[in-house]
Amino acid sequence: MNLNDKTFLRELGYRLRDQRLARKWTQADLAARCGLHRTFIGSVERGERNVSILNLRTIAKVLRVPLTQLVADLS
Repeated sequence: MNLNDKTFLRELGYRLRDQRLARKWTQADLAARCGLHRTFIGSVERGERNVSILNLRTIAKVLRVPLTQLVADLS
């Protein structure tokens, strides 16, 4: 994974965290609503995981945010 990939994942994670915090949810709250593990959500938010498109779609649905909004203008 190159530096651009790491930057992309980190910025995506920041967007997810911002959406979660706007709802005043913990990582555990979001994970439970998505059917994912709390540590998985944390690692995605920190940009440590190359999250699959299916898991990202699930997270976007639970957050009620269009998937396109989460990835728009990330490079």
